[in-house]
Amino acid sequence: GDRNLLCYRYDDVPFKPYVQKLFSPSGINVLRDAPHDHLHHHALMYAVAVDGVNFWEEQTEPGRQLHKRFDDVRIGENGDKSQAGFTEQIDWINPRSRELLLKESRTIKVCHVDDVNATLLSWQSTLAVPPGKKSMTLTGSHYFGLGMRFLESMDTGGQFLNAADRTGDVVRGTERIARADWCGYTAEADGKPVTIAIFGHPENLRHPTHWFTMTAPFAYLAATLNLHKEPLEVTSDNPVVLSYAVAVWDGRIEKSKIDQVYHQWVEGQ
Repeated sequence: GDRNLLCYRYDDVPFKPYVQKLFSPSGINVLRDAPHDHLHHHALMYAVAVDGVNFWEEQTEPGRQLHKRFDDVRIGENGDKSQAGFTEQIDWINPRSRELLLKESRTIKVCHVDDVNATLLSWQSTLAVPPGKKSMTLTGSHYFGLGMRFLESMDTGGQFLNAADRTGDVVRGTERIARADWCGYTAEADGKPVTIAIFGHPENLRHPTHWFTMTAPFAYLAATLNLHKEPLEVTSDNPVVLSYAVAVWDGRIEKSKIDQVYHQWVEGQ
């Protein structure tokens, strides 16, 4: 209908396409793009390092995720849900040599799930070695992966939770890594409580997902592959397929309900 669920930015971006806005069922956008303290934090984005080229930070010769085209743009019914989505082809480019390092096929779908009153975004990235190369190596800091920066009003007073009830290992300061099926965050978005959860599919590599969280000086959540400890070599005959989802609710949502939606999403994939 006339409900805004997300805004995807891809054309006028210098370094990477990303989900710029994601709305709760009542219309609250929970994402923040390029805050002054970290201009490279683009709302909901995916980035790692490939063969030593950093696609996350955007300071010194950063890698570029170049939008090539959209395939299969669709708006319609999927079972009992109204759903919109697309598949995007992205070339990951070395800025110095112009070499093609990685080919990504990214499929994003979004819908409103009526029975649980949530916005649900599904994100699947297939990361493949380009033609002419035998392999590539994915590396990165402990927060590289599918990362989410929240509204400024959500940076303080929020609470993280995860499916495994784990506090996680301390990396530095308030930064932690915990493994679980999903990780959520509840906070006040301009005075109104919202809950966000990211799901990691059981068929993803290195499942359960390694979740990066931090609460100061701002809040951040990322689904990672633990690349800072375990670099990942990808061969030309075996692309990496990563499936995630982001659910957004109005209000404070109990863990049991988040778990319910997680299992519904897994079963529906």
